[in-house]
Amino acid sequence: MLYKIIHSDNEPTAIIIRLMVGAVFLSEGIQKFLYADALGAGRFAKIGLPNPDFLGPFVGSFEIICGTLVLIGLFTRLAAIPLLIIMLVSIATTKAELLHNNGFWSMLHDSRTDWSMFLGNIFLIIKGGGKWSIDKQIEKQKWK
Repeated sequence: MLYKIIHSDNEPTAIIIRLMVGAVFLSEGIQKFLYADALGAGRFAKIGLPNPDFLGPFVGSFEIICGTLVLIGLFTRLAAIPLLIIMLVSIATTKAELLHNNGFWSMLHDSRTDWSMFLGNIFLIIKGGGKWSIDKQIEKQKWK
């Protein structure tokens, strides 16, 4: 079971996707605490999510923890799953209204980062952390 979770391609280029996804989520998670009114609980209340005072720090914590794991390539596949869910909720709660109010092209423009993070996480779930990840180092040591 652990092998399936940490097994990774030997692709060296996966680090580019890991750095992009991990850095964005780590940064966004930190900002949910630094700017809680605008990006954390306050934003969640504004868009109508339930229990925003709990949900803001909860989501921010997941973004920090999973973003860091993705950055270093440890349990990359597992870490990408909650981040994928966060992106699905983000797209559903904020971009559907944009689509309805402003049209397709405006929604696409405003959701470009969301879609990039969504697709980046799918890539990491499929491929794993790549050649330069802690997952790959554990795999090499444990299953030589």
